[in-house]
Amino acid sequence: MDRPTTMRHELVRARAPLRLGFGGGGTDVAPYRDEHGGVVLNAAIDLFAHVTIQARKDDQVRLVAADGEIDWQVGAVAPLPTDEPLRLLKGVYNRFMADHAGGRAIPLTLITSADCPPGSGLGSSSALVVAMVEAMRRFMGLEMDAQAVAALAFDIERRELALAGGAQDQYAAAFGGLNLMRFSAGQRVEVEPVEVPARVMKELEASLVLYFTGVSRESAAIIDEQTANMRSHEARSMESLHALKAGAFEMRDALVAGDLARFGALLDSGWSSKKQTAHNISSPQIDKVYEAAKSFGVFGGKVSGAGGGGFMMFLVDPTRREGLKRLLATFGGAAQAARFTPTGAESWDVR
Repeated sequence: MDRPTTMRHELVRARAPLRLGFGGGGTDVAPYRDEHGGVVLNAAIDLFAHVTIQARKDDQVRLVAADGEIDWQVGAVAPLPTDEPLRLLKGVYNRFMADHAGGRAIPLTLITSADCPPGSGLGSSSALVVAMVEAMRRFMGLEMDAQAVAALAFDIERRELALAGGAQDQYAAAFGGLNLMRFSAGQRVEVEPVEVPARVMKELEASLVLYFTGVSRESAAIIDEQTANMRSHEARSMESLHALKAGAFEMRDALVAGDLARFGALLDSGWSSKKQTAHNISSPQIDKVYEAAKSFGVFGGKVSGAGGGGFMMFLVDPTRREGLKRLLATFGGAAQAARFTPTGAESWDVR
């Protein structure tokens, strides 16, 4: 089988960071973003989605989710069927074969993993798509900037594979750093880096605690309910989304001013608004953990992502962080620190 002349590399790796969504989550989902304009404040963290692509000498395509212990192989054909398992991997492979290989199939092995479980609320699925796009870009010798990588990842995941969700995760993974993102009709996205003094970012890192509830959740049902409420213009949901969008600007301003107590209070009020957008965003267990953390004295917190499980985040005085981690451990799950990363998706040659 002839390979397209665009392929330049035999073995490449790529990674893309996961993210913490601070404010505005949900306003990046259609139809809200199209009708009102969405605004999200998020930051990339040093947990990653990882991808390896290696050319093969035989006529096979092998796709592997190493963390899920799923290994799928077939004779090289394009397009691959986009059913489960490994739907995301198949979708990315198909798009690059269609756009850059004339519809022919390139024999390769594609291996993926992530530094957190699926359903974490840290945007791992979209970060994985971004990392695969970045890896395929390098593997095939293509030039794409962060905006193009994010837009293509969004198109594959949301339009071609029709997976429910917004757009912030792809752009956070592609760009990295702390950003205020604006979303509007026509899939227009503006990524505005937020300039915060280094000492403030270090203090924010020192104050953050991530807590994995031990419950991985499927975000699609939550997002479907939010979308239905947007389309019907359900009053409580729409008011909450407007408040979430306004809160994203306020959070940015609090960080720029170095006012972390205010930032924590805005996390808290944002979580209250978020719970009004769909009925299953929280749960009795999440509420129990959150109230215990509030009683302990956190400045604020929220569930990361769509809700229903995954990771919670809390902001607390750094001198009390270990005490909070011990408290959270009494509920099961696991608590950990978080560090930010300024770097988005990146790839490199192994040989």
